[in-house]
Amino acid sequence: MHGFVSTYTMKLDAKGRVSVPAPFRQVLAADGFEGLYCFPAPDMPALDAGGNRLLSTLESRLDGLTPYSEAHDLLSTAFYGLSEILKLDGDGRIVLTETLKSYAGIASQVTFVGQAYKFQIWAPERFADYLTEARAKAREVLRGGTVRS
Repeated sequence: MHGFVSTYTMKLDAKGRVSVPAPFRQVLAADGFEGLYCFPAPDMPALDAGGNRLLSTLESRLDGLTPYSEAHDLLSTAFYGLSEILKLDGDGRIVLTETLKSYAGIASQVTFVGQAYKFQIWAPERFADYLTEARAKAREVLRGGTVRS
């Protein structure tokens, strides 16, 4: 598998750990990273996560901006300044920090959503609301329209 695909909902255990879906762990392993980068998504109430491919994508985006410009500094702060490196334990679990859980509204369950070069981590109820909106907007884009905010 070359990217993160599918959607999985998992429970946090009593210690706040959650198992990263096995197919996602396979993508991370093939990517050569023994954990994952995780940060608050800058445009929605979810977490963006992934490995080296995510980091390369972020770096490419920043490379297109003038260093020390406001745009560069804003994106750099959003991507790197808020990033956490989460380690996978021997059972493929991660511990989401209180900061990350609070931002995403995560309590007892999380939904992992594949997005090719990255995946997102959502509170299941927030993702259900987002999915309804995303499907409607995707239909609009497929019909040649533009996405309205």
